[in-house]
Amino acid sequence: MISLRFQPSTAGVLSASVSGAGFIKRYGVIKPRRTARFGTMAMAAAPLEICVKASITTPNKLGDCPFCQRVLLTMEEKHVPYDMKMVDLSNKPEWFLQINAEGKVPVVKFDEKWVPDSDVITQALEDKYPEPPLATPPEKASVGSKIFSTFIGFLKSKDSGDGTEQVLLDELSAFNDYLKENGPYINGEKISAADLSLAPKLYHMKIALGHFKNWSVPDSLSFLISYMENVFSRESFKNTEAQTEDVIAGWRPKVMG
Repeated sequence: MISLRFQPSTAGVLSASVSGAGFIKRYGVIKPRRTARFGTMAMAAAPLEICVKASITTPNKLGDCPFCQRVLLTMEEKHVPYDMKMVDLSNKPEWFLQINAEGKVPVVKFDEKWVPDSDVITQALEDKYPEPPLATPPEKASVGSKIFSTFIGFLKSKDSGDGTEQVLLDELSAFNDYLKENGPYINGEKISAADLSLAPKLYHMKIALGHFKNWSVPDSLSFLISYMENVFSRESFKNTEAQTEDVIAGWRPKVMG
């Protein structure tokens, strides 16, 4: 049996200026994949509609939202086909605000109901498409969960002596030690939901701190570096990563503000 996966194609940017229904549909190309098994539920399913942030630097490209990427990674790893609708968050169309009054992405349509929040969406994906399983055991689900907030604290800091860099380094060191004993992934040998949540945030950390502070993960944290290289090189990540210029542009107001 030949395994299949969904490969996203380019999409139109959604904005208030789009006529008709207010959005442009986007369908992917299904192509053979020799190594991964494709669950029968995912094979039979119609593409899930997902609203994501559009690029602010390049037309018809995915934007820099790490929470959108988390959901897209989950769909990719589960081989669930999806219909991606890119929303211009600086000019949100009325139809989008009608399905999600808060105007936030991602939002996914399950059984004619639009569901927001990446936590809720990824759990729904796990329930609806159980193969391959990605659930992280509860005792491991919070591993690395403080890295993102400490990264933001250091990124926004304007005082080199305020300790925010050390707070981030402490979190990264703790995660490096965890991987040394339990890796290569958070749940051991196989990637899981916790990795798919953390990886986009580490990607943002790498790009933003490299650009704005000329900072990179210390070479001494070799297990963390290997982890990042491993996850960032996965096909699912390559298919859903934001452009470097979008990540930089996305963080610039927070750094300069």
